Amino acid sequence: MFEGTLRLFVIGLIAALFAVPVSFALAQNANDVGDIKLPGISSYATPKSERSLALGSGGAITLSAQLTDKGADITRGIVWRVFKPEPASDGKLPMVASAHGGTAVFQLDPGSYLVHASYGRAGATKRITVGKDAKRESLVLDAGGLKLDAVTSGGAHIAPKKLRFAIYEGQVEANGDRALIAPDVEPNTVVRLNAGTYHVVSTYGAVNAVIRSDIRVEAGKLTEATVEHRAAEMTMKLVREPGGEAIADTSWSLLNESGDPIKEAVGAFASMVLAEGQYTIIAKNRDRIYQKDFTVVAGQNQEIEVVANESSAIDPEEGAD
Repeated sequence: MFEGTLRLFVIGLIAALFAVPVSFALAQNANDVGDIKLPGISSYATPKSERSLALGSGGAITLSAQLTDKGADITRGIVWRVFKPEPASDGKLPMVASAHGGTAVFQLDPGSYLVHASYGRAGATKRITVGKDAKRESLVLDAGGLKLDAVTSGGAHIAPKKLRFAIYEGQVEANGDRALIAPDVEPNTVVRLNAGTYHVVSTYGAVNAVIRSDIRVEAGKLTEATVEHRAAEMTMKLVREPGGEAIADTSWSLLNESGDPIKEAVGAFASMVLAEGQYTIIAKNRDRIYQKDFTVVAGQNQEIEVVANESSAIDPEEGAD
């Protein structure tokens, strides 16, 4: 019995001797953690993907956006940006997180932040406070959609490649201009905008067929607007006789009713879209100059022939003026 007790005592002693260095080592490592030098960490990371950037160890905050109060959450197309509320040395608000899509979840350090949600050309900003507990915040964008199209007089379709829109703020600035919101908008494209009145400029062709109108966008709705252009497509050619072949290497100059030049072109044909009204076309070939007055009727495309004969010829010095 004594031998058995002695054997147990020896085994326990050996085990204790092995345990002491291990415990000592662990305690020593714990004491040394504060002396470890860590590299500096930037205050935020530039987004490189559409996933939310998670920073800090604070509570999770879920952000959602709606077009109208009590409306359904927008599920895609939102760009979220989270900023610190205090400007940096350059005067700009530091961005600490970003995400693309619909509802987004961020892990942020406790504190105050500014959140901006953009949805197309619509957007809203809200100040939020993050604590250690998870919470949810929503932003009401008060926004809708605008889809634009245009026809000629009588309802004729206009080729999309010849039609463009520009959307401006409805309110005129002190200098008389309007702030441009969306340039070069293609027809039948949905543009997301905050609710309000906008000034829309529709351009058919590249000369003077321009229509301006004020259009109201309502929150949560798609506003479809079609404007009517009182214009027509005109093709000019210089011929030696009526119905003849177009003469190449011809220079063209178009004058409006007041005699002001509004368009120049070079070639056998001069094609352009013009607003209805009175015009004069001047054609120069070699050392001879010819002119013709014509009328543009809305919706009536025409081919204008300038006959190179004495009745249409003008003095070169007069044409140069």
